[in-house]
Amino acid sequence: MSPRFAFERNPYGTGQVIATVRTLMRTDGLDVSLAAIARNCGTSRNFLYANWKSASALHLLALKAELAHAFDAAHRICPSDGTAAGITDHLTHVVRIVRRHPTTAAVARSSPTALAAAHTAIEGPLVQVVTEQLSDLLHPLVPRGGIWADPALKSRTWKILWVARPAALCPEAVGDQQKEDTLDSAFTELLRDLLSPWPPAP
Repeated sequence: MSPRFAFERNPYGTGQVIATVRTLMRTDGLDVSLAAIARNCGTSRNFLYANWKSASALHLLALKAELAHAFDAAHRICPSDGTAAGITDHLTHVVRIVRRHPTTAAVARSSPTALAAAHTAIEGPLVQVVTEQLSDLLHPLVPRGGIWADPALKSRTWKILWVARPAALCPEAVGDQQKEDTLDSAFTELLRDLLSPWPPAP
C-alpha cells in the first residue's frame, strides 16, 4: 500500500478511522453512518464531525484509499515495465481488482445511482486519483518529457479512464468467468488500440 495511506497506531488518528471506514464499506457501501464509524473506532460522532464533518467525507477518503490500493496491488501482481504491453497488462489487473473488490459490490447494492454516476463522472477527487495514477503509468512511453511532451499521449489518460470504467464498475459480472473474460478482453483490446502509436522500444 502506498505510504500516504499508511495507518497510524493512534485509535483516534486519521489512518485508523479510514481503515475502519474501509472495512465497514466492504459490507455496507455508502450506507455506513457516522454513528457506525464512531462505534467501531471507539470514539464519538462529535469527534468525527469536528474532524471530517460527515460520513460522506469519510466515504470519499476510504474510496480514494481503495483506488490507490488497487493500483498498488496490481503493481505487486503484474508491475508495468513502462512499455505499452506492460501498461496494458498492469491496467487489466487494476480493472479486475476494482470489479472484484467487495466495496464495489457494496456500493452497487447500497447506492446504484452513485455507481451509475461513477461511470460518467468527469471531475472530482476519485477521478483525480485515477488520472494521476494513469499519468504516472503512461509517462515512460515518451522517455524525454513523458505525457507533458506528447499531447496525444496526455489525451490517452482521459480516454483510458472512459474505457476502463465499464469493465471495472461491473460487480454483477463477478463469479461469471465468461462475462469477466469478455470484459477483460474488451478492455485489453481497446487499450492496445489506444496505445498502438507508442510501440515497444527496439
